[in-house]
Amino acid sequence: MFGFDTEKMSQMMDTYVIPWGINIVMAIAIYFIGKVIVSVLVNLLSKIMTRSQYDDMLIDFVKAIARAVLMLFVIIAALDQLNVNTTSLAAILAAAGLAIGLSLQGSLQNFAAGVMLLVFKPFKAGDFIEAGGAMGVVKSISIFTTIMTSADNKEIIVPNGAIYGGNITNYSAKETRRVDMVVGIGYNSDLKKAKEILKEMLAADERILKEPAPTVAVGELADSSVNFVVRPWVATADFWAVKFDFTEAVKLRFDAEGISIPFPQMDLHVHKEG
Repeated sequence: MFGFDTEKMSQMMDTYVIPWGINIVMAIAIYFIGKVIVSVLVNLLSKIMTRSQYDDMLIDFVKAIARAVLMLFVIIAALDQLNVNTTSLAAILAAAGLAIGLSLQGSLQNFAAGVMLLVFKPFKAGDFIEAGGAMGVVKSISIFTTIMTSADNKEIIVPNGAIYGGNITNYSAKETRRVDMVVGIGYNSDLKKAKEILKEMLAADERILKEPAPTVAVGELADSSVNFVVRPWVATADFWAVKFDFTEAVKLRFDAEGISIPFPQMDLHVHKEG
């Protein structure tokens, strides 16, 4: 009933079925073997970055990007084995990438800045910093933003582009800090006595480091006071406690010793014309 041409069937097998079957098998092999190779390469990259002590968030992000890019090459290679025009596909992907990049220009800037912050580590979680027009303790660093907590417990979310594009002051970077204070006394007070009292108070505070030695010196003969510069070195964690405690202690001690701390005032002289 139905004609069956063995020669045509054999020709079809040789021309289409067998070559396409081989191509499909090869494409599948390329995909699965490529997938295994990608996993090996990504794991190797992860171990290298972990050994170099990069941030876990950066490691996870780089792994995801590397896996996606490498798998894209594997898929293109598999499609090429199936005689798919991968040149057109690559052009479409490039055009789409360009369009997305232009529409997300600000986000990409924050992303690039986030990567740089995670790589170079100018600060870490827990550091007290001033950057991007904000000041606070770093809570977390993500790819696009850095979250800080202010001194009065407000959450501040700063774009990484604003941080990396400006000055970064890390108050927690060093183990020690110098406390800069100015203490004024009246011109009628005993200057040498006041200086010795300040030195004695510094020596009595165990939080103040012996090295570098603290500085107590006359810094200025101001309009209504003689100003001492008082500059002790302390552990970074003790900075504010020492500053506040010492300021209060100076007032109490000077009052007890009869040394005046002047305040701005104006003397008014009235002349009567007789």
